[in-house]
Amino acid sequence: MGSQSVQLSKLVNMRNPESVIGEVKGLIVMMLRKFDFEPIEEAFRDVINLFSGTYPGYRKCSSMYHDLQHTTDTIMAMARLMHGAQVRGVFLDDSSVTLGLISALMHDAGFIQDAGDQSGTGAKYTIVHISRSIEFMRQYFIEKGFSREDFRQCRNALLCTGLNTEVGRIRFESKENRLIGEMLGAADLLGQMADRTYLEKLPFLFLEFKEACVLDYADELDFLKKTFPFYRATIKRFENELGGVNMFMRDHFKARWDIDNDLYLDTIEKQMAYLRAVLERKNGNHRAFFRREGIMGKLIQREAELENSSF
Repeated sequence: MGSQSVQLSKLVNMRNPESVIGEVKGLIVMMLRKFDFEPIEEAFRDVINLFSGTYPGYRKCSSMYHDLQHTTDTIMAMARLMHGAQVRGVFLDDSSVTLGLISALMHDAGFIQDAGDQSGTGAKYTIVHISRSIEFMRQYFIEKGFSREDFRQCRNALLCTGLNTEVGRIRFESKENRLIGEMLGAADLLGQMADRTYLEKLPFLFLEFKEACVLDYADELDFLKKTFPFYRATIKRFENELGGVNMFMRDHFKARWDIDNDLYLDTIEKQMAYLRAVLERKNGNHRAFFRREGIMGKLIQREAELENSSF
């Protein structure tokens, strides 16, 4: 599969969580021959239940950008970075792999509303979702018998997903803990921006920011235009704050798929080029060019729900 034209979305069915966890487990086996999958598999099932509304004490996920698929996109990117690191000669032990993948699964648990929270959507927690995710994970780790050190390592990793977090100020438990944190910070960004429906989902992200009173954007069009400086800032964050760990992606694709290319950055660059072409048309109807998977219909429905609600 050496063609440089292979699409990232064709490698694994990212719409199917079972396909994702199957590929994740396959990559772990390539890295560590003897590995206890039980903690990851249990956390995976629990997170699916959390987002689907069957986890005790919580409502179904109501955020349409930060949804279950974003979480599975993130754990897939995380596993690929780990595998690529090993290919390059950077070894991660069983504990680091386990805690890193569980961190990926729980990094956006803070968007899920408690059962008694009936107002608005989980998007209202945008600004504080990391601290809420950490608190959910703390309780989860107590229930499952993880150690305090395990929790601290995962807490540190989740902190790295904050876009304004200065990674150098975090008191990591070890150099491996920092590496896991850097990987999670990169996986969170790579997973969402390389999603084949990223552009279709951006209006949902705008609605989430609007509900959370993140007032940096005049309207949806302004939000789309500011995606370009966000992309440039993301590239700089990879280099300056996240240790350049995204470079491991190319090693992964070469070893796993015989593709000598970083399909994540390739996909993201194509997304940016398409968005630029759409906005340069200046016909005032950018939505007409975002048609994948009927997402625009879901957007119109969500906007109607918001208009008829109190938030």
